[in-house]
Amino acid sequence: MQSEIRIGDKIRQLRELQQVSVEELAERSATTPELIAGLEAGALVPSLAPLMKIARALGVRLGTFLDDAEPASPAIVRAGRSERVVRFAGGGSPTTSTLEMFSLGAGKQDRHMEPFLVEVHPLQDAAPPLSSHEGEEFIYVLRGSVELLYGSQRHQLAAGDSVYYDSVVPHHLHAVGDADATILAVVYAPL
Repeated sequence: MQSEIRIGDKIRQLRELQQVSVEELAERSATTPELIAGLEAGALVPSLAPLMKIARALGVRLGTFLDDAEPASPAIVRAGRSERVVRFAGGGSPTTSTLEMFSLGAGKQDRHMEPFLVEVHPLQDAAPPLSSHEGEEFIYVLRGSVELLYGSQRHQLAAGDSVYYDSVVPHHLHAVGDADATILAVVYAPL
């Protein structure tokens, strides 16, 4: 049974602990109060780029939103499948998920990388919005095919292919065709 992580609850807890208003957090993170309120209410599916900005504005690492308690290291996930899933909007509607990310590092204290097993869904919009954030990403395609839009470039990757890129360059990843794809993604975001 998968337990879905409520990122909005974590944002609200951290924001209230730091005695920061929704408006102040939106200003600090260069987002909008509507986005913060929507995430906290669970009405919006977060996109990775604004989530990283919110983490930075709160002075926490991205993994803080994915962790429950701080168990001892190492973090072990059996059979490559985390019991905890985070859904991210990968472009298009902010209320639907195009990426289902299973954390492979939850539980590892003070980690600097965020490894995920990701189910990537096909593109819903003809022209998806590109996003960017600080850090780097490594993608290894396990099943299916994906297309990476990276700046003005397009790269198609099949099972067994990998790509390592700077996340500051606007990018978007989606499955090719009508079938889902599965990737291993490792995201590094400096605090």
